Amino acid sequence: MQNDSVRNIAIIAHVDHGKTTLVDAMFRQSGVYGEHEHVTERAMDSGELERERGITILAKTTGVRFRGVKINIVDTPGHADFGGEVERALKLVDGVMLLVDASEGPLPQTRYVLMKALESRLTPIVVINKIDRPDARIQEVLNEIYDLFIDLDAGESQLEFPVLYAIARDGVAKRKPDDDSSDLRPLFETIVDHLPAPKGDPEAPLQLLVANLDYSDYLGRIAIGRVFSGTLRQGDEVSICKLDGSIRMTRITKMYSFEGLKRVEETEARPGDILAIAGVEGITIGETVSDPEDPRPLAKIQIDEPTIAMTFAVNTSPFAGREGRYVTSRNLRERLEKELLTNVSIRVEDGDGPESFRISGRGELQLAILIETMRRESYELMAGKPEILTKQVNGSLHEPLEHLTVDCPEGFVGVVMEQLGTRKAKTSKMVNHGSGRVRIEFDVPSRGLIGLRSQILTDTKGTAILNSLFAGYIEWQGEIPMRPTGSLVADRPGKVTGYAIFNLQERGEIFVEPGQEVYQGMIVGENSRDKDLNVNIVREKKLTNMRASTADDAIRLVPARLLNLEQAIEFVNDDEWVEVTPAAIRLRKKTLSSSFRK
Repeated sequence: MQNDSVRNIAIIAHVDHGKTTLVDAMFRQSGVYGEHEHVTERAMDSGELERERGITILAKTTGVRFRGVKINIVDTPGHADFGGEVERALKLVDGVMLLVDASEGPLPQTRYVLMKALESRLTPIVVINKIDRPDARIQEVLNEIYDLFIDLDAGESQLEFPVLYAIARDGVAKRKPDDDSSDLRPLFETIVDHLPAPKGDPEAPLQLLVANLDYSDYLGRIAIGRVFSGTLRQGDEVSICKLDGSIRMTRITKMYSFEGLKRVEETEARPGDILAIAGVEGITIGETVSDPEDPRPLAKIQIDEPTIAMTFAVNTSPFAGREGRYVTSRNLRERLEKELLTNVSIRVEDGDGPESFRISGRGELQLAILIETMRRESYELMAGKPEILTKQVNGSLHEPLEHLTVDCPEGFVGVVMEQLGTRKAKTSKMVNHGSGRVRIEFDVPSRGLIGLRSQILTDTKGTAILNSLFAGYIEWQGEIPMRPTGSLVADRPGKVTGYAIFNLQERGEIFVEPGQEVYQGMIVGENSRDKDLNVNIVREKKLTNMRASTADDAIRLVPARLLNLEQAIEFVNDDEWVEVTPAAIRLRKKTLSSSFRK
């Protein structure tokens, strides 16, 4: 049996291809907002970090109505580091909308999510967005999409996808690039007519798969999932089939469905409905809510293995406890355990000492977002250099491999090739679209990506775009040379002076500004040579009664290079920490005293 009043669709797009903007337009045109209601830009990117960076981090669910059919839309992250979110989101839906920029074409993150969708045998709809761009290449991009589908072994039926052409910013979708449609009606009609209605027997024993978690101070833990069979009513006794095979009984206290940005209370749910349910303390992602008399667990959600690890430790610097509220190992442990409840793609283990933890995740960005979130919640911690997770295959050591796409102006191709050559990368494809930019694809060990982004952006004057995607494991590729420079390390505490910086700036790049407080062992700059150098950056000019015509020339300081969190994580070496507090990001040596470091 199928539920014709519901359609479930996930939106797949690369970062910045207009996915969240398209959902905004769907909200406006389906009557989600009242006449006098304030319309939020990029409404689905509700997190503070998501709005700042313009990326989607968490998979979110929303719903709109069209011709009496409820369309549940799941917004998926476009970045492979948040792949754990993607795999869960695809469990909730029967079809996917692939959104591609009319100029840039399909990029690696699109490929990653689409591969997962095709493996799950979901029905695709293709939308080519931003067709009003002056550099749009509509037909070529469509050919690239067909190539991508064939490359990913799409089935016969999956290749017969409908194509729509959109300008999401203006809320327009067309069946042909030149027809005169002025709204998103063609898109809504395609979703309703082309996507299969969810199947499931409402009379069978209940099966609801939990794909996401939320938390409310009033209702406790909230599970978000989809009903695959049976009917669920508010107040029902249900069983929870745990991942370890045990079964627990509970009662559903509240049920909500998603309408626009709001949650609407429901009393009954049928197969195909996507719901948030309360009264399920202790439930985790991948477990099944089932019939109390006839519990039938669904297959678990498979999540890709983590590929990168970092050590988080309690902040032990001389400035510890000045800026954050949560500074002890107990605070850190509780916060990381809370993160594990909603983030299935990270692992937390105890580190070498009692005050350190080893966190494994999908990529540098995912772990940086976790640190940034904790910092904004007033935590203080130290993070070590990212390290890759190797594994043994048939007795030989293997390491993770990434598929890297670099998009850069023609003039910088040589610099990019040179940088990646030293990092054991192999070029797999190179395309020049004739627009002055070249797209190069590489296969590179994950180790080679640590510190690469900031280096390439410096070398290409900020014009290169880098995207990487996990591509399996490869035999250990040998030593890769990392940062060729040393650090300038403060040898005493105090306040930085302009006079000291003026005398040091020829030695390398400075990371601190005059007036900033430093401590012994804190890294204050990058040495232009490969050795660490202990420097006095708090030195003051001695005042005397002697006068000379040149003594008081105005000093000229080169502006300091202030590192953000990702740049700091990429910069540190094995013997260094990134100290993260709500007010500052500092770099320091693991051993602060210069006499013990020698």
